[in-house]
Amino acid sequence: MPDRNLYDGSCEIVAALNLLSGRWKLPILWKLSYGNMRYNELKRQVHGITNIMLTRSLQELEAHGIVIRIQYSEIPPHVEYGLTEAGLKLVPALHELKKWGEEQAHFEKQLRLNTDFQSTNS
Repeated sequence: MPDRNLYDGSCEIVAALNLLSGRWKLPILWKLSYGNMRYNELKRQVHGITNIMLTRSLQELEAHGIVIRIQYSEIPPHVEYGLTEAGLKLVPALHELKKWGEEQAHFEKQLRLNTDFQSTNS
């Protein structure tokens, strides 16, 4: 790997992680991976998020072409959010990340149990 600054925008993985960083973007994308949702439905699904953070996160994801805002001109008018084609490409990676997280949580639980067992038997 050439000697370069990973944080100057030239490293694609760092750029992707920066785009998805923050407490709320991944949970929002995870919920939208199951289908389009109205704002309030999404707010109920993403526990603990405030209106400001949901709005800001959706706007940022929309600006990057990952989320689309669909406005319906019926009576009463309403808005739904969904994943764009680019957002849908993230879904397999999200599933792999979930799988890895489950395996890591299991590993760490076993590690704690072994550490606790060793400390009680010392």
